[in-house]
Amino acid sequence: MDDIQRKLALIDKQLAGGLANSHKQIISTCPLVFIAAGLIAGILLQSTLGLSVWLWLILLALCTIAAVVFFIIQNQKQKFPPYIIAYTALACFACLGAIRLTSYYQPRPDDIRNFVARKKELTAENAENAEKELKLNSAASAGSAVKENERKLATIRGLIVTDPYINENRDWQFARFKFTDPASSFYLKVEKIKTIDGWAEASGTARVQVDEPVLDLKAGDYIEAYCWLDRFKEPTNPGQFNTARYLARKNVFIAASVQSRDGIELLKSNPAGIFTKIKRKLRQTATQALVGNLSPDEANRGLLEALLLGYRRNIDSETYMAFRKTGLLHFISLSGMHLGILVGIIWWLCKTAGLMKRARAIICIIAICIFLLIVPPRAPTVRAAIIAFVFCASFLFRRRSNSLNTLSLAAIILLLIRPTNLFEAGWQLSFASVLGLVLFCERTHLFLYEKILGLPWGKEAPKTKPFFRIISRPGPYLLRLFSTGLTAWLGGAGILLYHFYTISPFTSIWTVVAFPFVGFILTFGFLKIILSFLLPSAAAVLGAIVTGLADLLILIVKFIASLDISEILIGHVPLALIILYYCFILFAGFAYFRRPLLKKAICTVTALAIIVFLGVTKWQRTHRDNLIITCLDVGHGQAILAQLPGKANILFDAGSLHKNDIGRRIVAPFLDYSGINKIDAIIISHNDIDHINGIPEIVEHCEISEKDVYANAAFFSKTDEWGTAKFLKERLLEKGHKIQHLDKDLNLDSRAKIKILWPTREVCENDELGDNDKSGVCLIEFAGTKILLCSDIEEFAQRELLRFFSNLKADIVVVPHHGSAKTLETGFIESLDADILICSCGRRQYERQQINKEQNKAKSFYTARDGAITVCISKDGTIRTTTFARVPILRGP
Repeated sequence: MDDIQRKLALIDKQLAGGLANSHKQIISTCPLVFIAAGLIAGILLQSTLGLSVWLWLILLALCTIAAVVFFIIQNQKQKFPPYIIAYTALACFACLGAIRLTSYYQPRPDDIRNFVARKKELTAENAENAEKELKLNSAASAGSAVKENERKLATIRGLIVTDPYINENRDWQFARFKFTDPASSFYLKVEKIKTIDGWAEASGTARVQVDEPVLDLKAGDYIEAYCWLDRFKEPTNPGQFNTARYLARKNVFIAASVQSRDGIELLKSNPAGIFTKIKRKLRQTATQALVGNLSPDEANRGLLEALLLGYRRNIDSETYMAFRKTGLLHFISLSGMHLGILVGIIWWLCKTAGLMKRARAIICIIAICIFLLIVPPRAPTVRAAIIAFVFCASFLFRRRSNSLNTLSLAAIILLLIRPTNLFEAGWQLSFASVLGLVLFCERTHLFLYEKILGLPWGKEAPKTKPFFRIISRPGPYLLRLFSTGLTAWLGGAGILLYHFYTISPFTSIWTVVAFPFVGFILTFGFLKIILSFLLPSAAAVLGAIVTGLADLLILIVKFIASLDISEILIGHVPLALIILYYCFILFAGFAYFRRPLLKKAICTVTALAIIVFLGVTKWQRTHRDNLIITCLDVGHGQAILAQLPGKANILFDAGSLHKNDIGRRIVAPFLDYSGINKIDAIIISHNDIDHINGIPEIVEHCEISEKDVYANAAFFSKTDEWGTAKFLKERLLEKGHKIQHLDKDLNLDSRAKIKILWPTREVCENDELGDNDKSGVCLIEFAGTKILLCSDIEEFAQRELLRFFSNLKADIVVVPHHGSAKTLETGFIESLDADILICSCGRRQYERQQINKEQNKAKSFYTARDGAITVCISKDGTIRTTTFARVPILRGP
């Protein structure tokens, strides 16, 4: 009994000193963890608090003094606990991280961004005034509360730093109806700007966009551009990609718009430097050695370029979406797996040639350097290269590397180079996944081994269980592969949910299925590139194998994606939930209790809390008691989503006149953000391009029934002749969707009723009327509230509508023809007696808006000013209107 008590006391003592022991182990084996954690903490604190750099310098000085004092005392044989020194170092590097972020964003006095005024934010101080101005419906005064920065006409000179990219919108179906040339873009290092006093020195980088293809300019050319300077706009729709924030993290704040190539004068064509020539030649040679004569339109070529060279631009959208839906996008992002296979091949070839380990390491380092010149310098690739460098260096210095220490070193280098890497989804996902592998892969593998076989680790499985003997061996077999996929998924699941709104629970299983094909493609592909210079015939044979494997991999991934079980769309979730998830993972992996049952109880409760929260969130977004109407900001166009009480979602039109590919860039991100993966009906008002040119991409993105796309008879009268209606009909037929006639009210088993008021059959058959007067008008009724969607009807249709429905009233009206005063019938809006008017319009239309505000007392909203406009009608009739860019307004029942 005494012996048992002594052992229990020893265990209690070890648990009590567990934290100190953990610190000792981390400090002795991977001290760079504290430095990386400090840098990350400092960058986050400065990004959140925005403190003065002088405060951080003072804190850095104090922390440095403390570290020196501790070091001196330590040398005088007065030992300090190791965690004191570790956290002192962490504090020093936290200050350094904050200072680095401040210095990264600090512009020079002559920076190009200082020539364009910053957009005035809607702060807490002026929010109340803005709301009052909205209530008074004064567009002029409301505009002053949220004043947009005005663009400036300027002439600038600078050096082109990237080759011009021509955006051909190949994946946008309606791109052929855009009667302008594809735009080109490149980055310009600004050196001079013309002022009233002559040329002045300038600095900074601008993103130049030319409204036509630029074929005769290249990186290194010194040019003069006559352009409009403007700041990038913030997104105006939920879920929309924030281009302004993305480019700001790269220290690019200014857009320079050039109307044509004639607005650019080539002042000096600088020949490419030797380094640039080497990079360009290496890329061309490697690409040619890999793909040979494969057509650019073949799907396998795009996949091979992505898998082995990191160029994902040529992957067709269908293949890309299949990889994304199955959670296998990490395979087409160059990372440690890809570089590890390349280094392994080179190491094996060198070993076969009889070279010693140091010689092999040197050759591998050279190969990694060449590889970095060929591939795009993305964060996962650079991180993997740093880890590979350390691995090879360990053979040169005969030291054993620590994977966690090496990962920390990669994070430190990348954050010191560009601290804003920390806020990018790709960087977060890359490091979170690898950290999950480092911390949990081996433990997960051992746990699964013991659970599956019922044997302790290291004990052989019975010979009567050959299957278990295969999957349980420590090596690249099924169990090891599954453990790798599972721990990488656990590390990245929170990041994926926060940024992409989805959970992919079967990713680890699909990884087991797809990895053999990916592994063979990478192995044979890299061998083909190497052997193409030595043994062309062998390379040709390998090329045929690689191409066949790529085709097979695409078929398998598309088949898995078609099962529609790979991902669960949740929608946006709060950051607190993601933090709780990662705290749960770390607690489950590293917390130790004398009573394991207590730890199991805490983990079970936390896991259930996360699951219940996600389940409730998903349920609330798919089962509603209220009616939600969202008019998205698509410029001059229309895209309105109605989320009916119950489960039904209806999309009224999806198109834009001036914005490209709004289906993929605006509507689909909004649906993902809102947790909507099914559209129950798409109603096409008419065949104008600004109402339909985003529909094919939405049909491709969402689950839509084959018979749930509707249009009126006027639309079908245009499908027999070449034009937008016929083109849309053909594209949807290719995807298995046939447009149905909408000649009666739509019934979607919801408490909200949808009535089709216009056009009548006689109007549809009247060839003298224009398409706008034949566009559909819908009335939605719920809880005593009426919403009238007027589409593009003009004066004739407006008069007839009031004649047919003399008592027509509506609480909310989407104003006809994007709010155009020229086509608005006098008294039409006033006769509807609406409380809320919504205009889906572009910036130019909004500036010319002339709705009579004295006679019309309704509150007016404009997508060009307010962004996406959402109207929520509760079951008691309460109407709440919110805008993505403005303050909310509430109206009682």
